[in-house]
Amino acid sequence: MVWKRENAGAKLLAGASVVALGMTAQTAFAQDTEEAAAAEDYDNVIVVSGIRASLQRAMDIKRDAQGVVDAISAEDIGKFPDTNLAESLQRITGVSIDRNSGEGSTVTVRGFGPEFNLVLLNGRQMPASGLGSCCEAPASRSFDFANLASEGIAGVEVYKSGRASLPTGGIGSVINIKTPKPLDRPGFQGSIGAKGVLDHTFDGTEITPEISGIISNTFGDDRFGILISGSYQKRRASLAQFNAGWREGYLGNENNWGSLPGTQPADGLTIPPPENDWRVLYVNPNLLNQIENRPDPTDIYQVTQNAGYDFTDIKRERINGQAVLQFQPTDNLSASIDYTYAQNTIDARTNSIGVWFNHENTSSSWTDGPAAGPNFYAEAFGPGKDLAVTGAVAANRTILQSIGGTLEWEGLGGLRVKLDGHHSTSESKPTSPYGSNIAVGNAIFGVQNQVVDFTTDMPVISVNMYPGSEIDASNIRPSGNAFRNAYMKDTINELSLKAGYDFDSSFIDSLDFGATYTENKVRSAYGFLQTDSWGGTLAADELPDDFFTLTDLPSNLAGMSGSQAEGIIPSYFDIDTEGLIEFLDDEVSICSAPWSGTPSGVGCLAEFTVDRRLRERTVSPFIQTTHSFTLGGETPADLRLGLRYEETKVKSSALVPIPIGTSQISYNEIAIIYDNSAADFTTLTGKYDNWLPAIDFSMEPFQDVKLRASYSHTITRPAYNNLDGGLTVASPIRPGGGSTGGAGNPGLLPYKSKNIDLSAEWYYAPASYISVGFFAKNVSNFIGTTTTQSAAFGLTNPGQGAIFQEAVANQPSNAPFAPDASRPGESIIEYVIANYPDAVEYNGSGDPIGILGQSTDPEVIFTLGQPGNSDQTANLTGWEFALQHSFGETGFGTILNYTIVNSDTSYDNSLRYTETQFAVTGVSDSANAVVYYDKNGLQARIAYNWRDEFLSGYGLDPYYVESYGQFDASASYEFNNGLTVFVEGINITNEDRRGHMRNDQTVFFAAPGYARYAAGVRFTW
Repeated sequence: MVWKRENAGAKLLAGASVVALGMTAQTAFAQDTEEAAAAEDYDNVIVVSGIRASLQRAMDIKRDAQGVVDAISAEDIGKFPDTNLAESLQRITGVSIDRNSGEGSTVTVRGFGPEFNLVLLNGRQMPASGLGSCCEAPASRSFDFANLASEGIAGVEVYKSGRASLPTGGIGSVINIKTPKPLDRPGFQGSIGAKGVLDHTFDGTEITPEISGIISNTFGDDRFGILISGSYQKRRASLAQFNAGWREGYLGNENNWGSLPGTQPADGLTIPPPENDWRVLYVNPNLLNQIENRPDPTDIYQVTQNAGYDFTDIKRERINGQAVLQFQPTDNLSASIDYTYAQNTIDARTNSIGVWFNHENTSSSWTDGPAAGPNFYAEAFGPGKDLAVTGAVAANRTILQSIGGTLEWEGLGGLRVKLDGHHSTSESKPTSPYGSNIAVGNAIFGVQNQVVDFTTDMPVISVNMYPGSEIDASNIRPSGNAFRNAYMKDTINELSLKAGYDFDSSFIDSLDFGATYTENKVRSAYGFLQTDSWGGTLAADELPDDFFTLTDLPSNLAGMSGSQAEGIIPSYFDIDTEGLIEFLDDEVSICSAPWSGTPSGVGCLAEFTVDRRLRERTVSPFIQTTHSFTLGGETPADLRLGLRYEETKVKSSALVPIPIGTSQISYNEIAIIYDNSAADFTTLTGKYDNWLPAIDFSMEPFQDVKLRASYSHTITRPAYNNLDGGLTVASPIRPGGGSTGGAGNPGLLPYKSKNIDLSAEWYYAPASYISVGFFAKNVSNFIGTTTTQSAAFGLTNPGQGAIFQEAVANQPSNAPFAPDASRPGESIIEYVIANYPDAVEYNGSGDPIGILGQSTDPEVIFTLGQPGNSDQTANLTGWEFALQHSFGETGFGTILNYTIVNSDTSYDNSLRYTETQFAVTGVSDSANAVVYYDKNGLQARIAYNWRDEFLSGYGLDPYYVESYGQFDASASYEFNNGLTVFVEGINITNEDRRGHMRNDQTVFFAAPGYARYAAGVRFTW
């Protein structure tokens, strides 16, 4: 291999002339042909492709850029064993990813999470949609990279420092995804590939297909070109996970419902040694309310509210396609039209088994404070306690479509003009008749005692059942259910006119200016159907057993310590959820006549009770100049000065449900009764503007050494739900308090960051460099919540009213709330029917379901929150270290990088939620290590990606995701006829993931990790 050196430093001649289209089925074309043309001047230069060529291209982008830019070429994306772009972007210094359903989904850059990073497609702002959490309208601006396969992507650029000519929205970064154009590679080009993917599943081995192709041709002396690319991917996978819900933090001196009993440590309970497995211990009534190592009075601790195991089967189908027409009638005029389509469909079916705690007859053991964690938490019950058996189906689809056009003209004397516009939409909605997120509850009533062991990586849930209530399908009764229906559509219309002039002077190189108009329209809607019959409806013998298949639990949970522990729940049920829904709708009308919500008449889909419409209109002119000069007469230097002005107008309209009453449906739940016919749209407006300077300076004091300094202002806009109007209150209401509600605020200002970037880079050999960078971000306008304690809509609390209190006083202590033939004693509602018939709520079938709130009952006091810009600021600083080295002609090379991020904010786990805290989430160190071989057609790579523990969120209590690292590997061989065979693996060491709250043992999720493998072929002509 022969390399040439230019006097500016080491260059790999022709390294960008060929982008090898990947060792997977992934395909892409190089866009830059200038270096390919340069290669023709050297007869003794061999055109280099593969890993080294792609690394050289990425290095050249970094080296030649003004400001801090990192890049990854199509070869890098194609060569990594990555399912999507997020899993490739994590290799870049300072970039880490969040995973969803076992795949990379969103990115965090320099400690700033997905909502702080703006994603562009060919320089255009892209819409983002998703269906969010289970119980509210979706609201995130975060772009989900799982919607995009890496096929057809030419490259990705990550802009870490601000730039006046770029759209705003990314304090962490602006990520520009580049797609190929036909005139970049004249002639007839093409590639097609296929691979099979093997993933972890519960029910045996299944290989799913992925196929892709790209074809491009030019005509008329290469003045006209057309390119078409597409990919189709199916994936089948299974995921297991422990989940727990936790009550808010208590102090050790508290003694109220939910907290530990008593105020002093109790004697008599110790943890037996491991050989005497206490998970199967019958909780002796004489030892109830006994605590080992009770938290001290000033210690804070959390008590688990519920815990369970989820077993999810996932089917995913992803379809991507792109078509580009390009026309260049003259050397200085070109036009193009492009269309991009991305469809991502996920069908996830979850079977769960778990326990809930009443916090009455408990026993527990605790670690030391100041934030104490449970070693175990146990409770004993009378005959009526339930073991929850839940089935869920979530079949949702997101479709991204973008059509755009570009017209470019290079005039005389260095004048440049570019007109670009696009219309892009992203729409997410369910594809099943059951909604976007559902839970169909069932139960086995007969838990004698239950315990959760938190001392192992996978917490261990154990239960003992009363005789006759064993974990068997014949003992299952249907209980409550919820069908949630969410919808989100984001539409962006954007028109940009940019112009520039290249000067022939000794100081100013170019003047660039322009303006962009962006209209962003978002619709976010939500509705639900809910039947709050959690105490059970049909008797066990009225529910067919064949809806439930008993399945071994430990074997499907395998992978983490504790998953095979003696005493763990031995089985769960594989549920025919769709069949069960149809049966229950026929029997008890769960979809056609639910207790809450308005059916749409289609399956179990609810009418939208919350419907929010948001429109942002932004006008953003900019101007920037670039300058080249020498310092001291010998040191070349560059300077770019830029200024961007943005004015954004916000209009928010919201249709929200109007509550008209309350109904107590269980001892600890009060349902809200709505009058949907009374709902109406309310409209609020807001406006803000910003001046955003950007300055970049670089110099080359020595050959192949670059020093950089940048200063910029950047912004990130608030999440959509923070801007939405309309007051809503949360359901169900708890009789003892803690009810919440809130409204948005379209007058919010965006987050604003003042950024400093410094770096030193040494490009010491072909495809080799070392760099050190420092960054500092001062961020203001953080969004906090202002809360008030207030009544709302005149809602009253029947749980604290005279009728309910009288019914409780006159009933036996074990009386069921609603009529239940299988449980002894007159119910609470039956007492109310006999004495206060007008105070009873009935469902559509005429069954009594609740006690209506009365005007004489106490009003419900809600904690009502509204977002507002706070005076809190955060200073984030960090260091980025990177090494890329090619070991000469050996074919071996390595990539190493490490990012350190520090924040002057942090969450104090020892403080209760009543003390206001502020912390930036997502802040953590990260690292990558890659070793590769690329020579004589053989390519191999092994990569390790690591991210340290980070605070992922907080409300009343914090949530932490623990440190995680995984190994990926790939290998391929390219034959002389254009045929390539390859193998690849993701997470080949089966690394597990966990998250905890205030203490390492307050685990809120734990999931065993599983490898994913693929093998295939690709043919290029």
